[in-house]
Amino acid sequence: MGTGPRPLEHKENSMKRIGIIGSGSIGAAVARLAVAAGWEVLIANSRGPASLSELVEELGPLARAGDVREAVGFGEIPLLAVPLAAYPNLPQDAFAGKTILSTGNYYPHRDGRIEQLDSLATTTAEYEQALLPDTRIVKAFNNILFTHIPNLAGSTPRTALPIAGDDSDAKARVSELVDTLGFDTVDAGTLAESWRFEPESGGYTQIYAADLDAFRADYLSDPGAPLPADRLVEILATAHRADVGARQF
Repeated sequence: MGTGPRPLEHKENSMKRIGIIGSGSIGAAVARLAVAAGWEVLIANSRGPASLSELVEELGPLARAGDVREAVGFGEIPLLAVPLAAYPNLPQDAFAGKTILSTGNYYPHRDGRIEQLDSLATTTAEYEQALLPDTRIVKAFNNILFTHIPNLAGSTPRTALPIAGDDSDAKARVSELVDTLGFDTVDAGTLAESWRFEPESGGYTQIYAADLDAFRADYLSDPGAPLPADRLVEILATAHRADVGARQF
């Protein structure tokens, strides 16, 4: 469907490396894009480096396993793809001063009920920022299925992902990273506005479906379809804030 991620050129060495915390479906999918773009990847999870041997072997010589602290310091912008319940166990001092690309969403069946989110007092991104106060959180890759990520990276036309954050420089640097991995970006605003591409908002995963009916019947079999930036802008403008407290899936 596309040409794949573009190799990174004329960047500092730190920008050719990325640490990924979380080896689930999204973390692994982005790791595959990164090595395809010529990046070195260090991936970590809560179970330790030994549990990552198969994934690292699949990713090839540009990838290695490590612990969370190593992953945070491995490149300029670490990618955080862990459940909300894992945040209290993260080494906060290691993240201090960092721009973080967060891919997380709030799923009550996994995370338990979180009153601040159920009541709409805060967005998931704002909640994450409060848990890691000395960082600059930027949301990306949280509104697309892991199966669509490899299919739509480098698509023609280019597929766009929304990003949100409170620091314009941090958003610019995350946008550059996402571009290198094969996607355009659309600035969806601040962390307070990131609900526009949270689950059930209208800006979530189904916007990348090739066939909406087939997607609803079996979303994992859907190959995805390119979504250009101008169409994503329209979708985000008409998004609605979901009733998070009613979320049951």
